[in-house]
Amino acid sequence: MAEVLSLDPRVVAVILAMAVVTFLTKVGGLWLLSRFEVSDRLEAGISVLPGAIVIAILGPEFASGGPAEWAAGGLTLLVMWRTGNILLALVAGVVGVVAFRAVG
Repeated sequence: MAEVLSLDPRVVAVILAMAVVTFLTKVGGLWLLSRFEVSDRLEAGISVLPGAIVIAILGPEFASGGPAEWAAGGLTLLVMWRTGNILLALVAGVVGVVAFRAVG
Protein backbone atom coordinates (compact mmCIF):
# COMPACT_ATOMS: atom_id res chain seq x y z
CA MET A 1 0.00 0.00 0.00
CA ALA A 2 1.41 3.40 -0.97
CA GLU A 3 1.86 6.14 1.60
CA VAL A 4 0.01 9.37 1.08
CA LEU A 5 2.26 12.40 0.91
CA SER A 6 0.95 15.31 2.93
CA LEU A 7 2.46 18.75 2.77
CA ASP A 8 2.23 21.19 5.64
CA PRO A 9 0.97 24.49 4.15
CA ARG A 10 3.37 26.43 6.39
CA VAL A 11 6.35 24.51 5.02
CA VAL A 12 5.22 25.12 1.45
CA ALA A 13 4.71 28.83 2.24
CA VAL A 14 8.20 29.12 3.75
CA ILE A 15 9.79 27.41 0.75
CA LEU A 16 7.93 29.67 -1.67
CA ALA A 17 8.85 32.75 0.38
CA MET A 18 12.53 31.74 0.31
CA ALA A 19 12.33 31.26 -3.46
CA VAL A 20 10.81 34.72 -3.90
CA VAL A 21 13.41 36.36 -1.64
CA THR A 22 16.22 34.58 -3.48
CA PHE A 23 14.84 35.72 -6.83
CA LEU A 24 14.37 39.31 -5.64
CA THR A 25 17.88 39.39 -4.19
CA LYS A 26 19.39 38.25 -7.47
CA VAL A 27 17.29 40.61 -9.60
CA GLY A 28 17.93 43.48 -7.18
CA GLY A 29 21.66 42.83 -7.24
CA LEU A 30 21.73 42.73 -11.03
CA TRP A 31 19.67 45.92 -11.19
CA LEU A 32 21.98 47.65 -8.71
CA LEU A 33 25.12 46.57 -10.56
CA SER A 34 23.67 47.82 -13.84
CA ARG A 35 23.61 51.32 -12.32
CA PHE A 36 27.39 51.40 -11.78
CA GLU A 37 30.45 50.76 -13.88
CA VAL A 38 31.85 47.45 -12.68
CA SER A 39 35.64 47.19 -12.53
CA ASP A 40 37.43 44.08 -13.73
CA ARG A 41 38.44 43.33 -10.15
CA LEU A 42 34.83 43.50 -8.88
CA GLU A 43 33.61 41.39 -11.78
CA ALA A 44 36.26 38.76 -11.02
CA GLY A 45 35.20 38.75 -7.35
CA ILE A 46 31.54 38.37 -8.22
CA SER A 47 32.27 35.52 -10.62
CA VAL A 48 33.89 33.39 -7.89
CA LEU A 49 31.33 34.24 -5.20
CA PRO A 50 29.06 31.17 -5.70
CA GLY A 51 31.98 28.80 -5.24
CA ALA A 52 33.17 30.68 -2.17
CA ILE A 53 29.71 30.46 -0.62
CA VAL A 54 29.55 26.72 -1.25
CA ILE A 55 32.99 26.25 0.34
CA ALA A 56 32.02 28.41 3.34
CA ILE A 57 28.91 26.31 3.93
CA LEU A 58 30.38 22.87 3.26
CA GLY A 59 33.92 23.40 4.56
CA PRO A 60 33.13 22.98 8.27
CA GLU A 61 31.00 19.89 7.58
CA PHE A 62 33.82 18.39 5.54
CA ALA A 63 36.44 19.24 8.18
CA SER A 64 34.43 17.72 11.04
CA GLY A 65 33.13 14.79 9.00
CA GLY A 66 34.27 11.24 8.79
CA PRO A 67 35.15 8.83 6.01
CA ALA A 68 31.76 9.18 4.27
CA GLU A 69 32.10 12.96 4.01
CA TRP A 70 35.73 12.75 2.91
CA ALA A 71 34.91 10.18 0.23
CA ALA A 72 32.05 12.36 -1.00
CA GLY A 73 34.39 15.36 -1.05
CA GLY A 74 36.84 13.38 -3.15
CA LEU A 75 34.05 12.31 -5.48
CA THR A 76 32.96 15.94 -5.83
CA LEU A 77 36.50 17.04 -6.71
CA LEU A 78 36.85 14.21 -9.22
CA VAL A 79 33.58 15.05 -10.97
CA MET A 80 34.45 18.76 -11.03
CA TRP A 81 37.91 18.05 -12.41
CA ARG A 82 36.62 15.70 -15.12
CA THR A 83 33.51 17.65 -16.19
CA GLY A 84 34.11 21.26 -15.17
CA ASN A 85 30.43 21.42 -14.21
CA ILE A 86 29.90 22.71 -10.66
CA LEU A 87 26.22 21.71 -10.53
CA LEU A 88 26.98 18.15 -11.59
CA ALA A 89 29.82 18.00 -9.05
CA LEU A 90 27.55 19.21 -6.24
CA VAL A 91 24.87 16.69 -7.16
CA ALA A 92 27.48 13.94 -7.23
CA GLY A 93 28.71 15.05 -3.81
CA VAL A 94 25.24 15.03 -2.26
CA VAL A 95 24.40 11.63 -3.75
CA GLY A 96 27.83 10.39 -2.73
CA VAL A 97 27.55 11.42 0.92
CA VAL A 98 24.11 9.84 1.20
CA ALA A 99 25.37 6.61 -0.39
CA PHE A 100 28.60 6.51 1.64
CA ARG A 101 26.72 7.12 4.89
CA ALA A 102 24.28 4.32 4.02
CA VAL A 103 27.12 1.90 3.34
CA GLY A 104 29.24 2.90 6.35
